[in-house]
Amino acid sequence: MLDYTGNLTGYIRSIKSSRNPTGIEMNTLKITAAKSALTIVKPIRYSELTDTELVVLCQQKDNGAFEVLMKRHQRTVYGMLTKLAPDWNDTADLAQESFIRIWKGIGQLQNARAFKSWMIQIVTHLFYDELRKRPRRTPALSLDQALYGDDDGDAPTRDIADQSAGPEELMQRKDLNNMVQSAIAGLPRQFRTAIVLRDLEDKTYDEIAQITNTDIGTVKSRISRARNKVQQVLRPQFGSQQKLSA
Repeated sequence: MLDYTGNLTGYIRSIKSSRNPTGIEMNTLKITAAKSALTIVKPIRYSELTDTELVVLCQQKDNGAFEVLMKRHQRTVYGMLTKLAPDWNDTADLAQESFIRIWKGIGQLQNARAFKSWMIQIVTHLFYDELRKRPRRTPALSLDQALYGDDDGDAPTRDIADQSAGPEELMQRKDLNNMVQSAIAGLPRQFRTAIVLRDLEDKTYDEIAQITNTDIGTVKSRISRARNKVQQVLRPQFGSQQKLSA
């Protein structure tokens, strides 16, 4: 009698060896291949990154990085707009417009380490662009007008606590500030950038040259020409006494 069990065992072994010459189980190969193709992605802890690292991620259109970056610098943006336009009641809208411009332009920022200076330029240019659109208005205020209620003899008036500068001097300062802002707003963009960085942000010539990607000689020339143009605007009103510092 033939040993069918032995022949059957040999037959099964021959099938396995023909289908899998290496002798390795196919399920094992599939699992190994799946493991090699698997990439574990760890969540990015944006709060632990530097501004430079966040800028690089923003240039790759990472919304999470941009949100953290703006939270870090939103105080600076609001502070600048409040300083430049203390009488405007839409600084929140201007801040949002600043964030939009920053997001749209951040991909063109060549030096990620210069982000803050670049951001300041964005906010400043937005302010002057908006200033040119708005009519110049200087509201008149009577110091003898009642502070509240009807204008009668019993109501308190608008007294000025600071005696170092009278109402006339305060008005002159405000007028001068408005005229300087308007004059700067009318400058060509490269002149405006140079004078704002120098006179408003107290940047050195070297820093301005790095920010604007120009040489120091060009920076000094632009600042000088910008100041001359501003002085030309101020001269008819204040004569030759108004001179911007070097």
